[in-house]
Amino acid sequence: MRPNSPRTFLALLLLAPLLAGCLERGQPTMADTSGDDDAFCRANNVKTGSPEYVACRKDRDVQRNNANTRADRAQRNLGEYMLNNPGRP
Repeated sequence: MRPNSPRTFLALLLLAPLLAGCLERGQPTMADTSGDDDAFCRANNVKTGSPEYVACRKDRDVQRNNANTRADRAQRNLGEYMLNNPGRP
């Protein structure tokens, strides 16, 4: 097979978008969860803008941030484990 064949070019062209996703850095795009938080906090007959509602929304934000932190830490630990133990799958 020639190195500059159209088939190779086509294969690289089709694989480029898939590989570009591997290069993404930072936080993934999150869906807007404000509607879910609003519904969750209003489920207890709490009025929007009341101190209880504000506290509920803050608690939801803290829970979400803690979950993101745990997921990031787990991913980092997995990467370190894989680097330190290359012989184990």
